[in-house]
Amino acid sequence: MRIIGLDIGDRTIGVAVSDPLGWTAQGITTIRRKKEDFDLEELKKICDEYNPELIVSGLPKNMNGTLGPQSEKVMDFCEKIKLKLNIPIKMWDERLTTVAAHRAMLEADLSRAKRKKLVDKIAATYILQGYLDSIK
Repeated sequence: MRIIGLDIGDRTIGVAVSDPLGWTAQGITTIRRKKEDFDLEELKKICDEYNPELIVSGLPKNMNGTLGPQSEKVMDFCEKIKLKLNIPIKMWDERLTTVAAHRAMLEADLSRAKRKKLVDKIAATYILQGYLDSIK
């Protein structure tokens, strides 16, 4: 039972995948967004490789729990993913996942350049791991 985790941003999409038993999440890549068709095709390649039964996408809520313009963009893109890939998508509150990712990388003493490259993939890992922990 593989699950894909996504951290969808305007410029990048962080991608993580669960182990076959659905216990742990590992970051696998960051997709540099170009055009919607390109982005969807890149996600399709990943899904073809890992054959997930579910995609968990981070939903960027405001700190007070409301949805803003970025949430709308993410939900619209997730609808397109669902249509293209025919895989169910679950939205997951992603508040503070990017902050946690930055904190973990700072503790690991990674340079600013390395943090910039890894932050979305690590945020996707936090999103997916949060979901996996919730279903145990």
